[in-house]
Amino acid sequence: MKGSAEDVVEEVATIPKRKTSQRLLRRKKPTLDDLRKEMRMDEHLIPLPDLLARFGTSLEQGLTEEQVVELRRRDGPNAITPPKQLPEFLKFLKNLVGGFALLLWVAAIMSVVAYGIQQATANDGDVSNLFLGIVLIAVVLVTGAFTYFQEAKSARIMKSFLKLTPESTMVLREGRRRPVEVDTLVVGDIVDVTFGDRLPADIRVIKCSGFKVDNSSLTGESEPQSRSADGHHENPLESRNMAFYSTNAVEGWTCTGIVVKTGDNTAMGRIARLTGSIPAEKTTLQLEIEHFINLISIFAVAVGIIFFAIAISLGYHWLEAIVFLIGIITANVPEGLLPTLTVCLTLTAQRMKAKNCLVRKLEAVETLGSTSVICSDKTGTLTENRMTVAHMWYEGAVHDAIPHTERRKRPSSKGWDALALVVGLCSRTTFRDGEENKKIIDRICSGDASEAGLLKCYELEVGSVMECRARYPKIFEIPFNSTNKYQLSVHEQPNKDGYLLVIKGAPERILELCTCYLDNHGKEVPMDSAFTHQFNAAYTQLGNHGERVLGFAHKYLDVKLFPRDYLFDPDHAERFLDDLCYVGLVSLIDPPRAAVPRAVQVCRTAGIKVIMVTGDHPLTAKAIGRKVGIISPGVSTLDEVGEANTHEAQAIVVHGSDLAKKQDEELDEILANYPEIIFARTSPTQKLRIVEGCQRAGWVVAVTGDGVNDAPALRKANIGVAMGITGTEVAKQVSDMILLDDNFASIVTAVEEGRLLFDNLKKTVGYALTANIPELTPFLLFILANVPLPLGAIAIVLICIGTDIVPAVSLAYETAENKIMERAPRNPARDRLASHKLLFQSYAQIGMLEAVAGFFGYFVVMGQSGFLPSTLIGLRTSWDNPAVMVQDSYGQDWGYNERKQVEYTCYTIFFASIVTTQWANLIISKTRVNSVFLQGINNYFTFFALMSETCLAMVLTYCPLINNGLTFYELRLEWWFLPISFVLLILIYDEVRKLLIRRFPRTVMDREFLY
Repeated sequence: MKGSAEDVVEEVATIPKRKTSQRLLRRKKPTLDDLRKEMRMDEHLIPLPDLLARFGTSLEQGLTEEQVVELRRRDGPNAITPPKQLPEFLKFLKNLVGGFALLLWVAAIMSVVAYGIQQATANDGDVSNLFLGIVLIAVVLVTGAFTYFQEAKSARIMKSFLKLTPESTMVLREGRRRPVEVDTLVVGDIVDVTFGDRLPADIRVIKCSGFKVDNSSLTGESEPQSRSADGHHENPLESRNMAFYSTNAVEGWTCTGIVVKTGDNTAMGRIARLTGSIPAEKTTLQLEIEHFINLISIFAVAVGIIFFAIAISLGYHWLEAIVFLIGIITANVPEGLLPTLTVCLTLTAQRMKAKNCLVRKLEAVETLGSTSVICSDKTGTLTENRMTVAHMWYEGAVHDAIPHTERRKRPSSKGWDALALVVGLCSRTTFRDGEENKKIIDRICSGDASEAGLLKCYELEVGSVMECRARYPKIFEIPFNSTNKYQLSVHEQPNKDGYLLVIKGAPERILELCTCYLDNHGKEVPMDSAFTHQFNAAYTQLGNHGERVLGFAHKYLDVKLFPRDYLFDPDHAERFLDDLCYVGLVSLIDPPRAAVPRAVQVCRTAGIKVIMVTGDHPLTAKAIGRKVGIISPGVSTLDEVGEANTHEAQAIVVHGSDLAKKQDEELDEILANYPEIIFARTSPTQKLRIVEGCQRAGWVVAVTGDGVNDAPALRKANIGVAMGITGTEVAKQVSDMILLDDNFASIVTAVEEGRLLFDNLKKTVGYALTANIPELTPFLLFILANVPLPLGAIAIVLICIGTDIVPAVSLAYETAENKIMERAPRNPARDRLASHKLLFQSYAQIGMLEAVAGFFGYFVVMGQSGFLPSTLIGLRTSWDNPAVMVQDSYGQDWGYNERKQVEYTCYTIFFASIVTTQWANLIISKTRVNSVFLQGINNYFTFFALMSETCLAMVLTYCPLINNGLTFYELRLEWWFLPISFVLLILIYDEVRKLLIRRFPRTVMDREFLY
């Protein structure tokens, strides 16, 4: 395809009309790469007669029913095609085999099979194997169901797009206008759209008057956009003769247009397909959990296989070796950890909701803590999303608007009084009824955002606008349109003959109609070069601030020429539209939110780069960027220093049209070389390219957005953040998080919560993994030293899904140890959830101490029962044989049932030792660097966790119905004190470790012992 619009038109014109239609509409299904490209079409460029001929339609008759049937059969309904969704039962099954579940299924099946083989061959199956298999299956089912109900949310993305579709519209067919269902529209239909309607398709405007559409959801434009039949631009999204599917008509009379795109081929349809085609990015926490699961699973399987081989080589029967393998896998897999992490995420999400951040995907909570770049929309996120008067220019000087927080009126002067009168009269905007008790700045108005800003300014700085309009009744009006570029009204004067004409519009257009101006004394003075110079300077000054500037003028009409019964004719406006008097300028801007500059500064301190990506004008974007600190004070942008002095520029404002011409490598250079960046006039595909460029640089990207145009970027980002107030349903559904107050400052709060969450998740994982070693080592000693089993597999499961869950969850309530918003973002490639330092801390240090505590209790119970450690080695074979009597160290004979009571007592003391030493593990896990005693135990949930853990252990130990089924046995009171010395040892050891880390930073202590 050729580059320019003229080339496109010329090329299309050479193709026969019917074949052109077939070629354009029967194209192959677009690929993802096709959808990433900018929208290309020529229907808005070619002459109207050629367009009508292409679609075989006419302005007088429209299409015939035969044509409609054929086109519908060929193109399908005018609706966006929903993608296939994964059935809910498959989502549930996915949770039953994901994570550690697959290992547990294997272990459970092997346990049941082992019992079955034993029962079938010797009629002497070990019931504990069957019980273990049942318990493991129950664990998988419960945890899988829990995870499903916590996380599974049906994909409603395309349903949200369908909600944008109006139900019916007026169409011309076979010479008659009638309402039809929107999904029956086809290309070539002639449709009518009126004020308040939602556009039923992509249409080219044929005729309209004062027609405006709200394109904010599609392009990000904060102001309603005028439509006309003659305005065209090479980019269809910026062409005034195009109105797009699902946008709203907010002003003007009926617009007649021809449908040029329907369904999936519309601009909105392209975005929908692009959004649906983009695979959702995995969050950093999802990647961490996958890494953790793979690491632990490989370790569990590897250790299990190694000791399976060792058991076979030592002469164990293969079925016994299988049982050993099951025990080792069970000991290595933290069955309750993943549900625990889900609970921790849920608790954090609940805290964030109280801070105006609604989390839709739990794993996304942590991603914000890893975020290194925030690509933020401007309107409604960085700004208040309401146009506000910023400055006025009258009597030759620029004046600041009075802030709405200051309840005072502007001092009266002849220049201000004249300007305020025009502001109040030359408008149709009013306040919504029933909101009289609200603050003026918060009241809702009819009309567009600029009109609302002017109305509120008058109410704040002058008084009641309705009283003013009552004193000056309106008798004639010409609404604003893109051709005239002004709005005019004529009013009666109170207690005086003659009319007052007031007018506002584009400043340069109003200036053309004026022959005089109000001087500093309020007198009308003929226009001169000095005034023109002052006017241009003020206009430029306000425009460079990124403000929308309007000009205001008035004229007292001659009573003789315009008596009381004069009929004003809009077609002959030249009769009264001359010799006007210029009274001033008013500029408006969507002001930054008060908390945003501080939030941007906090982001800088935290090492997070903030990039503005907006559909607004570059001047407006740059002005807001400077006000909120995205562009720092004193920093020059590239356009300010010039291409020749590129090295002096630390900031850049990139126009969407320039970005469209750049290759990905050039975009990467911009992202890498400029610390402060603003992208303006961007399209949906360009926003997506920006996100992909940031991700190519290795950054974790958060994207904010509120419109349908933001949906592809929101979905592609590592975390998409939608606006809760102004956000469209589509943006909310593709996002991971929703800001309930639309405030950028809330993102910073969420970042802090995300960083705290990751720190606490590390503590949770470290706490949970520590118990793996005292659970694993009994099986290793059982195999290698051939001693009676010190700890049963069921006890291991009870620790993981019973006593350890509440303490692990309690760590989610911990507060930050240090100033987490003053450190750089976490590097996902280096700072892992389950790092080698965390495993070293959990396995080689605290875990080994807990294992020693367990064996100490085991040998004490065995010794007090008569079996000294030297007697236990090699005793397992005889011990587990029901037909053999076993002698203890003192020569006493022990029968099988008596031996098993001692063994079950050993299970219980080992279990009790792990539970008790986990008290110390929980306390030391509260901090990673600070002393627990300095940090303090301000998390009172810790006490509840310790109590619940202990109470559950007591119930499992002493409740007769339970302990018999779990192969536990009651303990003597003094045996509970056996692990206490190890509790103290763990506390002292870890306090010394943390002290050395604090005293010797950036040494081997810091590098290897700080997990």
